[in-house]
Parts: sequence; structure tokens; C-alpha cells
Amino acid sequence: MPERTADLVILGGGSGGYACALRAAELGMSVVLVEKDKLGGTCLHRGCIPTKALLHAAEVADAARDGAKVGVLSQLMGIDMAGVNTYKDGVVGRLYKGLQGLVKSRKIELVEGAGTFRGPRSVEVDGTTYAGRNVVLATGSYSKTLPGLEIGGRIITSDQAIALDEVPRRVVVLGGGVIGVEFASVWRSFGAEVTVVEALPRLVPNEDEFASKLLERAFRRRKITARTGVEFTGAKQVNDTVTVSLESGEEIEADLLLVAVGRGPNTTGHGYEEAGLGMERGFVTTDERLRTNLEGVYAVGDIVPGLQLAHRGFQQGIFVAEDIAGLDPAPIDEAGIPRVTYCEPEVASVGLTEAQAKDKFGEIETLTYDLGGNGKSQILQTSGAIKLVRATDGPVVGIHMVGARVGELIGEAQLVYNWEAEPGDVAPLVHAHPTQNEAFGEAHLALAGKSLHTHG
Repeated sequence: MPERTADLVILGGGSGGYACALRAAELGMSVVLVEKDKLGGTCLHRGCIPTKALLHAAEVADAARDGAKVGVLSQLMGIDMAGVNTYKDGVVGRLYKGLQGLVKSRKIELVEGAGTFRGPRSVEVDGTTYAGRNVVLATGSYSKTLPGLEIGGRIITSDQAIALDEVPRRVVVLGGGVIGVEFASVWRSFGAEVTVVEALPRLVPNEDEFASKLLERAFRRRKITARTGVEFTGAKQVNDTVTVSLESGEEIEADLLLVAVGRGPNTTGHGYEEAGLGMERGFVTTDERLRTNLEGVYAVGDIVPGLQLAHRGFQQGIFVAEDIAGLDPAPIDEAGIPRVTYCEPEVASVGLTEAQAKDKFGEIETLTYDLGGNGKSQILQTSGAIKLVRATDGPVVGIHMVGARVGELIGEAQLVYNWEAEPGDVAPLVHAHPTQNEAFGEAHLALAGKSLHTHG
């Protein structure tokens, strides 16, 4: 079997894999990057980017529908899904072309084909072995379903949902996590009747309870129905409808059922177990430096237990490249990774929830600043709030935000958390007026005991 050698062989060209490849090449390594589908992976082609394009189209639809509220005589004539998809695919296409150019310019050898990991440090693609001094596994994730619930026909996952050629009239979303509430938001803006079914007691259950309550309230105002704390028991397709059954005995008839119950690690069929790679529940186990149990073999992104976020994989890829190069980067604090849910209203957070902070520190303080007092939020006609959690007389350890566009505030929020800032460190910083960012500053002023715009 022919063999090629390189300093680094990477299996998977998604956010984690390509970031690792680009940084390693920048640091002078020879790099082979193996990808069976398209460079950019789920995030670029079936995840973050296309869904955010849909969400922007949804925002434009809402603005057109509600124009009269601000004196603009606009109206929503309808949704042209062919046009929406052309716009979305154009965004993806431009980014894909740019990424291909970047990889080529860094002299990275891109190998197209399904790779199999052959321990100790090689990957086989179509009869050729690529041996590396180090190997990085970055094979990403797939849309999960529930046992006995087959995907097909009117039962779809996010993979099919991003490419629909018409807006469903009635849709049931199974799963109230990030993916579920984002699609629920899009379809509601496009005019569909939407019901979200979540087995756990609240929507976005990984967020602070405060965020769930505000989102549920906003969804009620938008007439999105949420069935929380109820188990799904089955779905039956007849002709052009799907009927969803719940343990409560309720049956919901819809045009589509979106299965959004999370993503599983894409680790089967790649030779991992056969090579003796340490695994648990389908995930690849690593230490804090992302090293597996096999010498010279690392894993990054969605196959490593933790938050399944593109920017986490991206940062892990950079970390591994620098670690291999001997730069000794500091391990990534998982709690310091920002999290954004791009529904309307948006949910953004970094650090610990109130419950997690209580477990860790015992004594904590919290402060909630309502966006009602913020000029830009009034202009945008959004409601919501910013909640800060601090260890008593210590740094801010959790920041939780709900409201239109609060995802744009997460940059400063993650600096506050990751640099262990106290409220008094943030209070003197000048926040531009009128911005929503100002509300972030006011919340820290209030927590530092210098409240200007809050009562009490």
C-alpha cells in the first residue's frame, strides 16, 4: 500500500480540523487534511451558517410584517423559499470558496475521500496511507433521532430543514434545545403554526433558568406553543400529514416533524475502536490537552465530550496545533466558551449558571438588569434582561442575556468572565450610547453598587 508522510495528518475538515490545519501550516508543519465531504463541515454547509441565514430572512420577514409599528407602510406578501435558499446558498458558497482558497494558499494537502484511522499514527484513504508524526481526529457529529423514530418523508432533521422548498403550515419541533428553538423561531416568522415538544421541564434546558423563563414568555407572545415536561411517544405518517403522540395522551397533527434531539459524535466506521482508541458513550476521551490514550493522537470538536459548538472546535484545533509545535498553550476553560442561541429573542451566555455557581462557591450574588431601561432596546422594540452572577465579593462568574441581538454582546461578556473581572473593574469602562452594550455596562455599575437607572 502506498504511503505518504507529513508532520500532521488531520481526519475531518470541519471547524476543528481546518483551524488545526491552518494554524499548523502557519507554524511550519507539513499538513495532510482528509475530508470525505466538503471542507467546512457541518457548521458551514448544514449548521451554523445556513441556519443563521434563515434566521436573518426570518428577521426581515418580521420587520416587513411589523413596519407599520414604526410608521413604515410595509407588508409581508409571502415567503419565496426558492429566493431564501438562493440567498442562503450564496452565503455558504462564498464562505466555502474563501476557505478553499485559504487551505490552498497555506500549501495544505487536501485529500478528498473517507479516511480510516489506522493506529498508531496513520490514516488510510482509498488505498493510500498517510502517516503523521501526529494525528488529529476531528470527525464531527450527526443529527440524532430517538429509538424507533425513523427519519424520512415528513419526519426530518435539521439536515433536511435547511433546504425545504416551501414553508410548512403546521410543524412540530421535537426538542427545545438550541436547534429546536432556532427552527421554531424561523418557521413562526415565516407564518407557520409551531409546537415545540421538550421532555425536560423547560426550553433551552442547558441555560440558566432565568433565560428559559424569558424565552418561554417571548415564545408565548409570538404564539409559539411549548409543551415542556412531556415525553414524546410516537409519530405516524398518513398521506401528507404526520401525527405526533405525547405521553399526556395529546395528539398533534402537522405537515412536518423536525427531530432536534441533539447531535451524536461521528465516531463509528472510522477505525477508532479497532485501533484501541479510548472511548466512552461513543465520544473520544481526552485529557485537558486534548490528547487521547494513544501517543501522538489528539481529538477535537464534537467527538470530544462537552459543548458541541463550532467555535469550541475551532479553538481546540488552534490549541492542538500550538501544543504539537511546543508553544505550551493554556488549556481551554469550557465554561469560558460563549454560547448563543439565535432565535428571536436571542439567548447568550458565558460562565456558570446561578445553580452551578451556588454549587461551586456557596455564597453568590446575582443582579438582573431589565432591557426596558435601555434606549437602543426600546428603539428595537425588544424586551429581555441581562443577569450577572458573581462569587460574593469576587469576580463575575456567569453572564446570561435574553433579547434581540444580545448575541453581539457576548464578546465583552466572555472577556469579563475569562479575565476574572469584578463588577468594579467593568463599571468605569465607557459604554457607547445608545447601544444595547450600554445595558451590559449598567448591569455591572449596579452590581458594583453604583446603580443609576435601576430602582431600589
